[in-house]
Amino acid sequence: MRHGKKVNHLGRTASHRKAMLANMASSLILHKRITTTLAKAKALRTYVEPIITKSKNDTTHSRRTVFAYLQDKEVVTILFREIAEKVANRPGGYTRIIKLNNRLGDNAEMALIELVDYNEVYGKDVEAKEEKKTTRRGRSKTAAAPKAAEAKAETTEEVAPEATTEEAPATEEPKGE
Repeated sequence: MRHGKKVNHLGRTASHRKAMLANMASSLILHKRITTTLAKAKALRTYVEPIITKSKNDTTHSRRTVFAYLQDKEVVTILFREIAEKVANRPGGYTRIIKLNNRLGDNAEMALIELVDYNEVYGKDVEAKEEKKTTRRGRSKTAAAPKAAEAKAETTEEVAPEATTEEAPATEEPKGE
């Protein structure tokens, strides 16, 4: 039974787990998305989301608190400058976990964890799909007929003025004689 089991220990000691999650959080903040196992991604989400919430309030105390978790000055400055601005009006849910295929070596469940505001997976694909709108079946006759009629009208308008000037004298000469 899992009564009261809140933390996934990930088969590591407390110090190893703490260091691993701090390194993974730093990598996530630097690169905006990382690939890892599903269990580590879920553990990282519970670790990094309170840190991002803390970064919304840019005070010396919150910077020191975040630095105690991450232990990297560059990452802390990136978090407070870039990421905090983007998530300023988001009430939570800063990360997204996307399941991937299992790893070939040991068949572990893999996942991609990314910051939601820096998404590269969902935003561009949806826009590209909306713009394309092609079908595999043929066009219906009613949809093709107006386009064909417009194409014929354009070609006849271009040819018609030249044809009328040439035909008019030919028709007038027999009438005049």
